[in-house]
Amino acid sequence: MRLRSFVTAALAAVLAAGALTPPTPAAAATADRWGFAYVQDPTVPVWTVLDTSRQWGSWKTAFPAAWATGVKLAPGRFQVRFPQVGASSRGVPHVTPVNRTGHYCEVVRWFQSGTDEIVDVQCHRPGGTREDTPFTVLWTTSSGVLPAGTSHAYVQWGGGVVVQSYNSTGVGNTVGPLGVGQYLVRLPGVGLAGVLAGNVQVTAVQPNAGPRRCKVYSWTAVGSDVQVYVFCYDQAGAFVNTDFALSYHRRRPVIGSLAPPSRFGYLGTAVGGPTNDNSVLGVGANTVAALAPAGRYLATFPQIGLKETHVQVVAQGAGSNYCHLTQPWTYATNADVDVICFDNAGVVTPHRFLATFTSRL
Repeated sequence: MRLRSFVTAALAAVLAAGALTPPTPAAAATADRWGFAYVQDPTVPVWTVLDTSRQWGSWKTAFPAAWATGVKLAPGRFQVRFPQVGASSRGVPHVTPVNRTGHYCEVVRWFQSGTDEIVDVQCHRPGGTREDTPFTVLWTTSSGVLPAGTSHAYVQWGGGVVVQSYNSTGVGNTVGPLGVGQYLVRLPGVGLAGVLAGNVQVTAVQPNAGPRRCKVYSWTAVGSDVQVYVFCYDQAGAFVNTDFALSYHRRRPVIGSLAPPSRFGYLGTAVGGPTNDNSVLGVGANTVAALAPAGRYLATFPQIGLKETHVQVVAQGAGSNYCHLTQPWTYATNADVDVICFDNAGVVTPHRFLATFTSRL
């Protein structure tokens, strides 16, 4: 793959591509509505309250007794209901599988049902067969402009166009295709000038529930802009065009809302500096240690694992390798996040990744 040969043309295409109208500045410096959850048992046949130690949402202020629930629809197909935060198809979701078997997941759709927001997830085993697996899931939607010092942005790519876009600087994001299954996303003004900072997450979106995976091939700082190369694959490990949702956060949690929650951290194994940040201890405080077998890692986020926590993970690098969680993370002040990476056949294989952690406090 000769990526560099595409870059000049792709940059021109991205800069020329039409983005949605930037949001109107607002006083609020948080996400409008959000929720996260962990689906420990993806086989429940009726709406069931999900793990209450690993879910929270913006509904809790007005509806403290309400909980996120879930239900299995078909093999590997599961819906999560976030109560009292319905906002149509606005915002973006992310999903991270939790297993040691190489199962992977994508989002099929998200939509409003009554007063609630539902995220529809499809999971597959290696080879593409639809099959159940536990997973983490979030959904968030934002508006308004943030002051300097923190930033949040997201984009939904679907049907070959930018479906929706949010950037806390008030400037529109852009996406340009580089080739089959390869995309360049540009998020203006959200980074630090000339320094790679913050964290990126990306999730495949497939309205037909076909097997899809997306990852970060690489990401760079271009001035204060963040530029992300997204590569997407099918069950055979071949490049494939697909929809996806990408988000970026710097000095705030992955959901975009801040204070609360005020405890969060993120890291990338490919780079250091402010891509490794901790809301309590600052830059460089989080650690990654290799475990057995090769391709398994323990990411530790010190002093931020307090209450109702959440994790998302995405692979970074070349090839169709992918990464996710092996088991539910543990937290008692420090948070230990067990990450595992696979090749396309589902064999545990060393690879780089980006991980982000948040506590609801």
